[in-house]
Amino acid sequence: MTDRAIDALSPVDGRYRATVEPLRELLSEAGLIRERIRIEAEWLLHLATHAPQLVRDSLPQRLLVRARELAASPQPGAAEAVKGIERAINHDVKAVEYFVRAELEACAATPAALELVHFGCTSEDVNNTSYARLLARARAILLEVLDGLVTSLAGEAHRHAALAMLARTHGQPASPTTLGKELANVVARLRRARRRFAAVEILGKWNGAVGNFNAHAAAVPSLDWRAIGASFVRALGLEPNPYTTQIEPHDWIGEYCDAVAAVNVVLLDFARDVWGYVALGYLRQRPVAGEVGSSTMPHKVNPIDFENAEGNLGVANALLRHFAEKLPVSRWQRDLTDSTVQRNLGVALGHSLIAWHSVARGLGKLEPDDARLAADLEGAWEVLGEAVQTVLRAAGVPGGYERLKTFTRGRAIDAAALARFVESLPLPEEERARLRRLRPRDYIGLAAVLAAEV
Repeated sequence: MTDRAIDALSPVDGRYRATVEPLRELLSEAGLIRERIRIEAEWLLHLATHAPQLVRDSLPQRLLVRARELAASPQPGAAEAVKGIERAINHDVKAVEYFVRAELEACAATPAALELVHFGCTSEDVNNTSYARLLARARAILLEVLDGLVTSLAGEAHRHAALAMLARTHGQPASPTTLGKELANVVARLRRARRRFAAVEILGKWNGAVGNFNAHAAAVPSLDWRAIGASFVRALGLEPNPYTTQIEPHDWIGEYCDAVAAVNVVLLDFARDVWGYVALGYLRQRPVAGEVGSSTMPHKVNPIDFENAEGNLGVANALLRHFAEKLPVSRWQRDLTDSTVQRNLGVALGHSLIAWHSVARGLGKLEPDDARLAADLEGAWEVLGEAVQTVLRAAGVPGGYERLKTFTRGRAIDAAALARFVESLPLPEEERARLRRLRPRDYIGLAAVLAAEV
């Protein structure tokens, strides 16, 4: 066995190991085990406070101190110790229970006190709350990266708010826009997607084997177990879900994955557009000293960051869409198909994080080619046909669209040809003069204002 990144089967733990490091602490096997330990310890402490009829004897102070330590931060090596127990008993969550019991037994816990560890729990009580808290923390990491990317895009939108650019609908020359406005469109979409992601309510269930508090009510019927379970889930920073089977139904995880996928779709669209603008020459990439663009063509500066992002976004969304469709579906009160699927949540979020960083890195290398943008605009006088026919409509001249269609469709139009055409129009001289002064680079509507205000 080796832990060298170069030997990793998955690129998330190999080539891109450093990029996803913030998620590894949370969504690795070790991260999940550590969180399960915290949950088990916190449940014991919660019982000590909220179930006096159950905790007949006062728990030793040393035990409470150790439980708080486990709830705060399991010691180094805890995950490995749990895995050792699991290898012997072949049950991951029961291994956590045995580990916590052993830690507390070393602190003079009585046999009766040890029985409070995992009291009334099913494995899924521990699992669902562990995943919920880990995904909540992962969301905070992802949102920080996304916010940085959106801030950079907004800055570029403001900087290039008035830089005219020929638009291309269906790949063909269309009414001009500005580079800043096109970036502003992406900013607006990402902000909306971000709000959706941030608003996903993270739920937790703590109600026993099939969601009915069966064991709890049988053991101590006098306690309000619904209130105790709900208060515990809230203490974990989650919203209680009172109606579940053995598993929390994972609807919120589906919503979470859908929301991340929606962010990824916007960035995928952006990455492909940037790739196209680089191909057209509208955008240039600043070469990085020492980098090689091709093994044989030394002139190449390829848009590899956006290609890398596109590939990783595709992998991420293939997984995220599967999670959203699969995880909320479970046979009867519980089957195990969700378990192995959830273990890949970190992989999907890791590919998303890699892609988001790639987009940000690529954005930092881009600059517009002002001369190329201006040349394409100057060679597309036909796009002013929209302006002319709309002025005719506003003046009440019938057949304005048809006139321009006959004049422009499928033909190369230059400034002189358009000026001659304008002179022939049944418009007041001041309107004709205004149209003669119009240039493609000026025909940007409110694009600059919209970009500056994003």
